[in-house]
Amino acid sequence: MTATLIEGKLVAEEIRAELKKRIAALEKEGIRPGLAVVLVGEDPASQVYVGMKEKSCAELGIFSDPHHLPAGTTQAELLTLVRRLNADSRINGILVQLPLPDQIDETAVIEAIDPDKDVDGFHPVTLGRLVIGVDTFRPCTPAGVQELLLRSGVNLEGKSVVIVGRSNIVGKPLANMLLQKAPGANATVTIAHSRTADLPAVVKGADVVVAAMGSPEFIRGEWLKPGAVVIDVGVNRVDDPRAKRGYRLVGDVHFESAVKVASRISPVPGGVGPMTIVMLMTNTVLSAERTLKKRTGGK
Repeated sequence: MTATLIEGKLVAEEIRAELKKRIAALEKEGIRPGLAVVLVGEDPASQVYVGMKEKSCAELGIFSDPHHLPAGTTQAELLTLVRRLNADSRINGILVQLPLPDQIDETAVIEAIDPDKDVDGFHPVTLGRLVIGVDTFRPCTPAGVQELLLRSGVNLEGKSVVIVGRSNIVGKPLANMLLQKAPGANATVTIAHSRTADLPAVVKGADVVVAAMGSPEFIRGEWLKPGAVVIDVGVNRVDDPRAKRGYRLVGDVHFESAVKVASRISPVPGGVGPMTIVMLMTNTVLSAERTLKKRTGGK
């Protein structure tokens, strides 16, 4: 058996086509969705991510308001910018690219963002609403994982899902999303991690495995239940002298062994990665739609 690939690029294209229609409908009402992206410093990976987000805005017709600040920016200066963006009616979403320099408290910055513009889904209010099942912005990577499963026809209702990784960015919010009484959810969810006793046995019991721990090729094919669905969130660089750049990208799952056991698997790259950005665009459009709804009295 060879697993069917769950290709994030194709699913992301499908969602982008839907977003273009929603954006066109908003523009007819005089609203153009706007996203402000704030980058502090010159971290190479962050620069790449921000560039991809700005490119995606341009392709969809979303107003992009980039703010590239020097590494020496103070916390007070960044908070002043966030407050200004909160008050800017052109901006429906605010994203402050993490990580931030050491002199800035990330938690203070995230909490300063207006929850109505928290399109990254990291604000405590957003996460609290997520936990209790109230409509809110879904954090982008977990939302991308859920959409991949939903749009690939994977029925999670009553299924056993093991999420390997307990980060605030992926593991914890995804677990809460998949527990809800909602389409693409209703699963029985276990969060496992590096300290889990007999991790291979825990993974073996899962109908769906989500790998999000940041350890290259950690989860092996022999750990999987035959026919399991595997979503690999990890993106890791490993040295490879045969590769043009001297390295290659791998996930948290050992793909060559897993693909022989799983029924479906997301590749790295080309799986979850494209979904994260398109879900950011989705949240920005959703925020603009909420603005229109407020303007029209909820109609």
